[in-house]
Amino acid sequence: MTTKQVAFLGPEASFTHLAAKSLFYQEVLVPIRTIPECIEAVANGEVDIAVVPLENALEGTVPLTIDYLFHEADLFVIAELLSPIEQHLMVHPKNVERWEEIITVYSHPHALAQCHKYLYYRFGKVPLEQSTSTAAAAKYVSENEDLCIAAIGNTSAALEYGLKIVEQNIHDFHFNHTRFFVISKKNHCIERNGHTEQVKTTVMITLPKDDRSGALHQVLSVFAWRQLNLSKIESRPLKTGLGQYFFIMDVLEDENKPMMIGALEELKALGCGVKSLGSYYTYETKNEAIRS
Repeated sequence: MTTKQVAFLGPEASFTHLAAKSLFYQEVLVPIRTIPECIEAVANGEVDIAVVPLENALEGTVPLTIDYLFHEADLFVIAELLSPIEQHLMVHPKNVERWEEIITVYSHPHALAQCHKYLYYRFGKVPLEQSTSTAAAAKYVSENEDLCIAAIGNTSAALEYGLKIVEQNIHDFHFNHTRFFVISKKNHCIERNGHTEQVKTTVMITLPKDDRSGALHQVLSVFAWRQLNLSKIESRPLKTGLGQYFFIMDVLEDENKPMMIGALEELKALGCGVKSLGSYYTYETKNEAIRS
């Protein structure tokens, strides 16, 4: 059996890396610098699958992931990972004694936003610099010991890059979790031990071009009368003009079930554009996986 290559938003010890290795501990994990590059690596056949962040409980959807899957790539979601997130402030060991004098804080935009209150009240005048991931921020701090700077990230990043955590759990709210999509060129559902019982399907829908009133109500009715439960609905700009959107919906049903097949066919008959990302199970990682 050939070992699969799994791309993830790197470098090593990013939250995406920890989520990926919780499910793909026997596969070859390949760090990639950005979300688009992860998705392109799958689309171009450079790797078998990729793990990318989708949504954070505090900061919402990662627009880059959704937009790239809609506009740029013809790929499928084969699993999702749900991971608890703990954010810590870390510095180079050389700067532990003067960590309160830091001149810049580095991290991923979502991580910075998740720690907004802490940063505002503790380091209100300190510039915040965005990195491609929390691990990339930690790596940068480790490579610049002469600068009194800090990174926000997880325990694994501190261990991986030899940093010292000076403040723990600095995120603003206790329930901090992130969803990750596992994407592939093949539409198949990963079935391994530990998944939730409920299967989920993500569909992307554009409304009919005639822009008739009640169009969104018609779309929702397609699911409602079939008693198909929507666990999420969100809009994103189509990038074709103001007021033009596509909708992302998570439906708690398998796309191969008769009711779902009928729903997607009815949506097309109404003149909607429909793109299904496939059906998949959710795998929840434990705190130990994030701290390992």
